[in-house]
Amino acid sequence: MRSRSVFDYARKARTLSELERQTHSEDFWNDPTAAQRVMKQLADVRTDVERIASIERTLVEARETVELLADEPGADSEIEAGINHAQASLDALDIEASFAGEFDDHNAIVTIYAGAGGVDAADWTQMLLRMYLRWAEGKGFATQIADESPSEEAGLKSVTFFVRGRNAYGLLESERGVHRLVRISPFDAAHRRHTSFAGVDVIPEIEAGEASDIELRPEDLRIETFKAGGAGGQYVNKTESAVRVVHVPTNTIVASQQERSQMQNREVAMNILRAKLVQRELEARDQQLSELRGERKATEWGSQIRSYVLNPYSLVKDHRTNVETGNTQAVLDGAIDTFIWPYLQQRRPAESKR
Repeated sequence: MRSRSVFDYARKARTLSELERQTHSEDFWNDPTAAQRVMKQLADVRTDVERIASIERTLVEARETVELLADEPGADSEIEAGINHAQASLDALDIEASFAGEFDDHNAIVTIYAGAGGVDAADWTQMLLRMYLRWAEGKGFATQIADESPSEEAGLKSVTFFVRGRNAYGLLESERGVHRLVRISPFDAAHRRHTSFAGVDVIPEIEAGEASDIELRPEDLRIETFKAGGAGGQYVNKTESAVRVVHVPTNTIVASQQERSQMQNREVAMNILRAKLVQRELEARDQQLSELRGERKATEWGSQIRSYVLNPYSLVKDHRTNVETGNTQAVLDGAIDTFIWPYLQQRRPAESKR
């Protein structure tokens, strides 16, 4: 059956048995952090196995209906509905087979930053934030804004937020790059058409102890506190609860100011720092491999991945897959799976398509 070959049912079933065996060990909860990771993996694998089993049950029921009620009125529509349901579930599994990367099943940390375009770029940054938050809400994912820097006139200079849910990073990794907006500027008194840019960066959230080769030594960190910013007035925090952490050896700077306490903001900032250092190592490894192969890759900022044209016509086009749609409002309201799925199919290694 196709679902077994695409999703490697036998391997999933073996993994499920092994994880269940681990949870029955007497010393399983001696390390609560590791135990929680195993329990999460167990829940995910169990869901996968049950989904494949459900598809098979649906197809078996359809076959039995054909054998017993093929000549009965209305049987065709019932059979077709069952097969279509199984096909939709199978397609979803097929797409998830794209998540073969080391951190694809992790939560995501997304940063959006305004590029060229002045106040329009800052407004575009805020529009993209809304788009991703709406998309995450539709997926049932949890979101948490960690840090944002408002622009003086409108919009945001930058914003960093968490998206937490299964395969969040595997999905949102497709959004990394430059997003271009063309529209009549609401900030131009002459109502001229403006082009603005915003960059999107996506890294996986890495839990403490998960990346054993990343060590956050106290002597390498400079931790600063400051008053949380905001729109002014009542929104400005009166205490220095916001936290900025500088990793001195790499000059990596992260911040968190959305939590109520300094301790909570420090924890969030350390999570972001850990993720950034892991991503830095991955990018260095990829660059080294590219140099060995003689490859040249464009920088992220130079690789415009998608254009959103609101005037003189309506069109959103992904320049990597050539997928496009004229329903720009739906996209800005979070309907970006139209672009994510084709990218994942294109990214999938050839051997996984067989």
